[in-house]
Amino acid sequence: MNKAIVGQQEFIDQVLITVLCGGHALIEGVPGLAKTLAVKMLARSLQVEFQRVQSTSDLMPADLLGTNVLNLSTGALSLLEAMEERQITIDGARHQLSDFFSVFATQNPVEFEGTYPLPEAQLDRFLLKIKVGYPSVDDEIRILEKHHGGFDPHALDAMGIVPLDSTALRQARGELRQLTVEPALFRYVTEIARRTREWPSVALGASPRAGLSLLLVAKGMAAVEGRDYVIPDDVKAAAHPVLRHRMLLKPEAELEALTTDNVITDVLAAVEVPK
Repeated sequence: MNKAIVGQQEFIDQVLITVLCGGHALIEGVPGLAKTLAVKMLARSLQVEFQRVQSTSDLMPADLLGTNVLNLSTGALSLLEAMEERQITIDGARHQLSDFFSVFATQNPVEFEGTYPLPEAQLDRFLLKIKVGYPSVDDEIRILEKHHGGFDPHALDAMGIVPLDSTALRQARGELRQLTVEPALFRYVTEIARRTREWPSVALGASPRAGLSLLLVAKGMAAVEGRDYVIPDDVKAAAHPVLRHRMLLKPEAELEALTTDNVITDVLAAVEVPK
């Protein structure tokens, strides 16, 4: 992936972890930060199919799945069913999706006129919410040098990408389940999730499912670091992308310009780390 993406290592790691854990990710960042390019590169590297949908405020399920979905009794839930159960129901017939089906939704935090915020039920389907920032000065210079040297992000075939073996992702997911997790970490994850529910500025804290996602992504963090065991730092690294979209702040907290990231940082500081 680094053949096309300069820097942004945390972003790349979190995209990889999303697929490794079999989840979906909501990627937030201003235009021009290679969000879509990173997902394209990931699909090529893993030998899986990539399809892009340009979502607008008037997008309907039928636009994604075909005209048969105009059955109102099933069409409205097609996307949620696809993300959660990896199947689609069309006219009463169920169609199973691939085990490698992952949704990477990109959103622009600046231009939101004419669009609608995602409801909590939809947000909860995303394993991670990944925030992509601007590259460093050195990385931005390297981007200019790369393009000056002839790099074309639309010509991925010319990059000489050698994809992984088609069985590699399935094997990696199997290895993820074998990672060692000490019992103290189960309590640590639980305490973090429960503390968010009691936090003064939070109206809706993390659910038990959020705790499950936190543990799963912590295992993914350990795997990316090349370890077969999870440590508290893995849980800390996973906390922001896993929890930031699963919490609602009280109106007065938002008026004070607090964010869920601020709360998560404070919660991590307040919860005792297991030794």
